[in-house]
Amino acid sequence: MQTNHESRWRDPEPQVGDGRDRFHVAINMDGNGRWALLRGRPRESGHVAGAAAVRRTVAAAPALGITTLTLYAFSSDNWRRPPSEVDNLMQVFQAYLDAECDNLTERQVRLSVIGRRDRLSRSLTCSIARVEEDTRQGTALHLRLAIDYSARHGLLTAVERLGKESPTCEAFERSLREAIHAPSGTRDVDLLVRTGGERRLSDFLLWESAYAELYFTDVLWPDFTANDLACSVQAFAARDRRYGALGTRSDDRGCR
Repeated sequence: MQTNHESRWRDPEPQVGDGRDRFHVAINMDGNGRWALLRGRPRESGHVAGAAAVRRTVAAAPALGITTLTLYAFSSDNWRRPPSEVDNLMQVFQAYLDAECDNLTERQVRLSVIGRRDRLSRSLTCSIARVEEDTRQGTALHLRLAIDYSARHGLLTAVERLGKESPTCEAFERSLREAIHAPSGTRDVDLLVRTGGERRLSDFLLWESAYAELYFTDVLWPDFTANDLACSVQAFAARDRRYGALGTRSDDRGCR
């Protein structure tokens, strides 16, 4: 693959044309099931509580300077869960989209769904298309929900779309965007947060997170608050992002 120093994938500080996409936070929302089990409730109740945490997080994000927020709602591996739980999750997604469309529009939040669509129900894909269209003019925040998402599948599909040609990074970016139904103009991930105590990426935004700062918290997703989001952003602000160059802090000896 050819490289280009102006490619958005390679440039650690990309210049987005509209000037709005300045800080991309991605969150792996883990811990719904454990939250419910700790309270003696069915796992499904944890997903409902998790939807409330989504609302809190979306409401808090713009004030923290977040311009793009990507939430890992349902991985392609989650199809392995019991059918009853999968059905419940799909119902939660449908209910969220139907209930929040007007609210998102009013608050100038643009919603996009990334991932596969061929395995989702017709009613869900119709709701996705409707909300994406109704909110597309939002400028306060770009909310991206990853549903039936696999970074590996997206990468493989992007390569297959390109065939045998030797693409530029820009061509590969375009192919990957088409593979996961992602709109253009989104910068790479700056901060990747995972709740629930686990410390792994789990096939989430592997390409886009090449230079992301990682933040792990033991807080289960339904308990995640605006203050928890603020703490993650505060931790990010304290990081020295080098992108392979020497650090800027006085105690940096250039050893790494």
